[in-house]
Amino acid sequence: MPVAEQRNLFNPKVEALAEQYAGAMGTMAQQPFTDADITAMAPKVAPQTALQQQATTLTGQGIGAYQPYMTAAQQAGTTAGAGLGLAQTGLGLATGELTGAGGTLGTAGTQLGAAQQALGTAGTTTAGVSPYIGAAGTGLAGAGTTLGGVSPYISAAGTGLAGAAGLTGTGVGTGAGSISSYMSPYQSQVIDTTLAEFDRQAAMRQQAISDQAVALGGFGGGREGVMQSEYQTQSDRDRAMIQAQLQQQGFGQAAGLRQQDLANQMMLSQGQLGLGQATSGLAAQQAQLAQGQLGLGQAQLGLGSAQAQQAGAQAGMAGQRAALAQAQAGMAGQRGALAAQQAGLGQAQLGLGQYQTGLGGALQGFQGTDIARAGQVGAADQAFAQANIDAQREKERMGLYEPMERLGFLGSGLTGLMGGMGPQYQFQTQPNPSPLATALGIGTTLGGIYGNVMGPMRGKVQ
Repeated sequence: MPVAEQRNLFNPKVEALAEQYAGAMGTMAQQPFTDADITAMAPKVAPQTALQQQATTLTGQGIGAYQPYMTAAQQAGTTAGAGLGLAQTGLGLATGELTGAGGTLGTAGTQLGAAQQALGTAGTTTAGVSPYIGAAGTGLAGAGTTLGGVSPYISAAGTGLAGAAGLTGTGVGTGAGSISSYMSPYQSQVIDTTLAEFDRQAAMRQQAISDQAVALGGFGGGREGVMQSEYQTQSDRDRAMIQAQLQQQGFGQAAGLRQQDLANQMMLSQGQLGLGQATSGLAAQQAQLAQGQLGLGQAQLGLGSAQAQQAGAQAGMAGQRAALAQAQAGMAGQRGALAAQQAGLGQAQLGLGQYQTGLGGALQGFQGTDIARAGQVGAADQAFAQANIDAQREKERMGLYEPMERLGFLGSGLTGLMGGMGPQYQFQTQPNPSPLATALGIGTTLGGIYGNVMGPMRGKVQ
């Protein structure tokens, strides 16, 4: 039985809109999201960029990249240690050689002292000749006195000696009996021939010096000039010596011939002197005594000469020792220079090791900088790509939810319209629920479901 009741009726236009809204909501409720829609709205992550991949590769490659430089630095340090060790050994050897040079110089000094002592002894020995010379003079003076008694016999022999008058004296000059009168007329030719041959040999030697200079690339240089000058000086000295020797030889031969003539003349006077021989016998004995004294003096001089020679030999040995010490000092200097070079090489190797270490550290630092920059740029590129992906995903979501949002806006508008309208008709019976009421109920329900679903999704689906 119908029941009389009062109900609010809505504007037919609003009710028509509500019916359309309810139909659209029902249709949409029967259309679930497809797999393509779900895939389009699924979260996506931008892949690594090429720079990020390069940074990862460089990081792997850079691990231990410094090790070859550290190994090279270690090797340089080892080489430096060896060079410094050799330098220390060289300095030790140089010190030993310097010590040996000092000892050799000490020995040379001792030998020089012995030579000086030997020379002093020789001087003392030579001074001891004076008494013997004095005794010989006394004996000769006595012989002269004795010979004074032979004057009658000498006078008798004067005639015989007159022939030798021209052979007495110094023999200088050019007259008869002079040494020049006994000189060979061919001596000048011999001297000239000998000197000419000497000059020819000297010229050949000078040419040889020039040829040697040309072969060594020093022709016309100072060294050749010095050698030519030294040879010319020595050659002039030798030429003069040869000339003097030849002249002395000719003089000696002439003097010997003159002496022979004198002896012949003296032999002629020996008969006249025979009577004076007995008287001069004492003088002869005295002269023999003086000769003996002179012999002792000569022996003393010989001893002094031997001692002087010994002193000369000791002095020569001292000179050799000094030369050896100089050579040892030179060797020590060379070893010191070599030690300095080896020490410098060791320092250079140490510097190289430090450079290699610094190079390894710099390489690692530069690689780290490149990796960091590549990572930063790659991360920025990835972030940009991710932003594009998120923007595209939001676009897809908005496209999918746009109909729902439109219906939501429509439902909100209908709610506002229905709330502002008053009743227009009175019914006494209770009819079945109107479509509008049904739509409003469905709309309210869907609006709640939409709010419950879309609210969380709006916060999660970006």
